[in-house]
Amino acid sequence: MRNPNLKTTTYTKKDVAKRVAELRDEKVYVAEQWTEAVFTALREIMMQADPELRIEVRDFGVFEVKLTKSKPKARNPRTGETIYVPPRRKTHFKPSKLLKIFLQQPVDLDALITKNSETKIESETAGDGEKERRDQVL
Repeated sequence: MRNPNLKTTTYTKKDVAKRVAELRDEKVYVAEQWTEAVFTALREIMMQADPELRIEVRDFGVFEVKLTKSKPKARNPRTGETIYVPPRRKTHFKPSKLLKIFLQQPVDLDALITKNSETKIESETAGDGEKERRDQVL
């Protein structure tokens, strides 16, 4: 169940590249090239799955491409027509033990709501100067 008071944070490849640049003390454009290369390699490996595949990244998790079964008696809910659904591949991610333990810790929703509203107020008051400063860094 999703709390409507909490805003979902979305991170893009560029955000990942910025974090890599900070960790490696590199320029963002260099980190973007490496980040793009890693994601491209993972995507190409997963697309070559014939029919199943497993990519294990220690202390992060496992990406899997799994084969689904065919469904000879699936039903179209709109028309009620019985159709055949052929087998296909799907992706699955299983977090590492370290990540799983962290994600299983209880969350204080009141603190998150307060933190989220403070962040929203700060971002609204920052104005264009903050955006210009971020754009200059890139």
